Amino acid sequence: MEHIESPVAEFLKSPKIAYFSMEIGILNDMHTYSGGLGVLAGDTIRSAADLKIPLLAVTLLSKKGYFRQAIDPAGNQSEGPADWDPAKFTEPLPEKIYLEIEGRHVAVKAWLFVQKSITGGKVPILFLDTDLPENAQTDREITWHLYGGDERYRLKQEIVLGMGGVRILRKLGFDIRKYHMNEGHASLLTLELLLEHQRDIESVWDEDLVWDVDKVKEMCVFTTHTPVEAGHDRFSYELVKDVLGEIIPLRVLKKLAGQEKLNMTHLALNLTEYVNGVAKKHKEVSMMMFPGYEFSSITNGVHSFTWTHKNLRLLYDKHLPGWANEPELFVRVDRLPEDELWAAHMACKRELIDLVNRKTGSSMNCDTLTIGFARRATAYKRGTLVFRDLERLARIGAGKIQLVFAGKAHPKDTPGKAGIKKIFDCIAGLKGKVEAAYLPDYDMELALTLVSGVDIWLNTPRPPREASGTSGMKAAHNGVPNFSILDGWWIEGHIEGYTGWAIGSVYTEGADVTEEERDAQDAEDLYRKLEEIIIPTYYNNRHLWIRIMQNAIGKNAYYFNTHRMMLRYVTEAYIR
Repeated sequence: MEHIESPVAEFLKSPKIAYFSMEIGILNDMHTYSGGLGVLAGDTIRSAADLKIPLLAVTLLSKKGYFRQAIDPAGNQSEGPADWDPAKFTEPLPEKIYLEIEGRHVAVKAWLFVQKSITGGKVPILFLDTDLPENAQTDREITWHLYGGDERYRLKQEIVLGMGGVRILRKLGFDIRKYHMNEGHASLLTLELLLEHQRDIESVWDEDLVWDVDKVKEMCVFTTHTPVEAGHDRFSYELVKDVLGEIIPLRVLKKLAGQEKLNMTHLALNLTEYVNGVAKKHKEVSMMMFPGYEFSSITNGVHSFTWTHKNLRLLYDKHLPGWANEPELFVRVDRLPEDELWAAHMACKRELIDLVNRKTGSSMNCDTLTIGFARRATAYKRGTLVFRDLERLARIGAGKIQLVFAGKAHPKDTPGKAGIKKIFDCIAGLKGKVEAAYLPDYDMELALTLVSGVDIWLNTPRPPREASGTSGMKAAHNGVPNFSILDGWWIEGHIEGYTGWAIGSVYTEGADVTEEERDAQDAEDLYRKLEEIIIPTYYNNRHLWIRIMQNAIGKNAYYFNTHRMMLRYVTEAYIR
């Protein structure tokens, strides 16, 4: 009988770093991502392939995706299915493992996608799937919806991701040297590792020492992305016992994950040797949120080639050959002729404006300063800040600016949905004065069109809630300056009037300022700089404007990319 080699055989020849993420945005039409976290994971994998880093990734299949967004003329969001067919993109693996969930044996299989680079590097991605005939219907649905369902559904998903992920890697024969948890969703993998690395109970006096915590810590890397306390997953121990059972003694679990509830971040912190935040400011915020723990910081980046529009790629290929796999070459940005950079930008802008007018019935034009704002629609992002004073905005911007918005609110995020509706109300209120539009169903493809086609990228989060932010880095790769609150990555990337402009001041912990006062101050600074600096520069000093575009590339894209980020993970986290 002919021997058929396993699809993963080529990846079993050397030890690997296992990168676990609840979502991974690898292709636009594989609906396995909702936003920044998943797109960052995809960029991480792409750079690992380019750099031939021995990485593999584990995630959930999410075969019904996140959701497709529709918005009615009044601004009311509705959600539709985002089904996708894994057979079109991935290869099913025959191996199967079992988990015990709610007292039932649940079978888990994996689908394989291989991210390939023109450098010859490859990174396998395993998409875990419970939608198998032998499983009960409730278990088949565990890997259906990304961020869907209730707490019980989320806990089941995190059991499949963390514990199931470790078991499938073991079943497939991988030699894993480090486990990298991209956010706390994967923290239960630490419990699986504890079960693997128990000491001989007869050789220890204290029963707690049976659990080889130090060995597990040596194997784990943890990246936290959430600077808001409510964003960290917590589950009641009653729910944990009902769904997971008592796989290790409850008193031991409480020592590791918190006395009141199982806190997934605490579990990761207590069983990880290397922990990092995703920007320097985020490290500071994390240390205040979790005192007593040591944090490093590795500021996020984006995959340069993926997030550079084809018009700019051609320009960079001509004047900065090798940039795609060596983004530090952006430091030579002075080689880009001003007229060629402007022509490439205007080609991107025409593509965007044509799309906006076609999709929304707007009458935007390519000669007007165009401001873009697109990200997850949730209250702290303050998508409506630019509309705080409609009369003033109309006075400043009539005939001089146009605004393009996009972004999805989570189906259960009522304030986020209300924010979208308020933007629609403001768009209507500005009609005939300032042209503005909202593009529905924000995804990776639309994101590239936006970040490359606008003239300025606007970001207005309420600090210090922006852990890093990556959309502004994508804009910089296309020569688009940022106009942003000083939070996350922009604190590091901002040089006033050189790479872009700041809105407001750096947030100071304990400052005696209410949210309302902060909003008023930030809106005032936004309007002032728009009126006195940005609009005049755009229309009256094209040479200076293009110079700022070049600086965005040479100072921001040069550094804020996942090639630099991944090389730091290798030297600081993976080879410790």
